[in-house]
Amino acid sequence: MKKRVCAIAFGLSLLPTAASAQVGVRIEIGLPAAPPLVGVQPGVQVVAGFPEEVFFSGGWYWCRRGEAWYRARSPQAHFVWVEPRRVPAALLHLPAGHYRNWRRTEARAEHGETEHAVREERREEHEHR
Repeated sequence: MKKRVCAIAFGLSLLPTAASAQVGVRIEIGLPAAPPLVGVQPGVQVVAGFPEEVFFSGGWYWCRRGEAWYRARSPQAHFVWVEPRRVPAALLHLPAGHYRNWRRTEARAEHGETEHAVREERREEHEHR
C-alpha cells in the first residue's frame, strides 16, 4: 500500500513540470525597431505593410499563428506564447488574416473615409492656420 501511495505521489509531482514546459514557446517575427502602426479600432493598432498580422494593444505586440497567440513588450523581442484567456477580447474578435499587409488607405476605407475626403480635410486644416 505504501509503495502505491508513493508511486502516485511521485507521478503527481511530475505533472506541473510537464505542463510548464509547454508554456515556453517563443517565436521571432523580424519587426523593425519602430514599426509603423495603423489604428484598426479603439485600443488596437496593426503593424502597417507587414506580411504577418502583428497588433499593438495594451502595451504589448501581439501575433496570431493559427489558433495560438504570442506577445512581446518590444517589436524586436522574442514573442512568447500566451494562454488564450490572457489575450485581449478585442484581438480575439478580429478576423484572421484580414490585417496582413495592412495600409493606412485600407484603414480609412474601412472607416468610410476616402482619399479625397482626407485630402480635403488636410487642405481645410492648412487654410485655418
